[in-house]
Amino acid sequence: MSKKKNISGIMYSTDPDFQFQYEREEIQETLPPNQQNLKVQLDKKQRGGKMVTLVTEFVGTEQDLETLGKMLKSKCGVGGTVKDGMIVIQGDFRDRIMALLQSLNYKVKKVGG
Repeated sequence: MSKKKNISGIMYSTDPDFQFQYEREEIQETLPPNQQNLKVQLDKKQRGGKMVTLVTEFVGTEQDLETLGKMLKSKCGVGGTVKDGMIVIQGDFRDRIMALLQSLNYKVKKVGG
């Protein structure tokens, strides 16, 4: 499947010297842990009543998020996934995840009940 370039609005130009400038995707750099403001919450919406712990608000590359998610899954001994810019851990591990992230110097906030 090929990715189509977004040329937003330009259909045709009569200018023979016209060069369309594509919007460049900015590569987002990962902030250091002490500048991250992560949010940890419990969620069970649209999951068949099963609870998951969500870690959101990570600022950085997808690869760094994957690495953090893999570390959290292994420390908690459960499954999970990383998608849409958030880490999903199966089960209620809010307190353990908060303690792990704080030990790595992340700023962590518990959101919701």
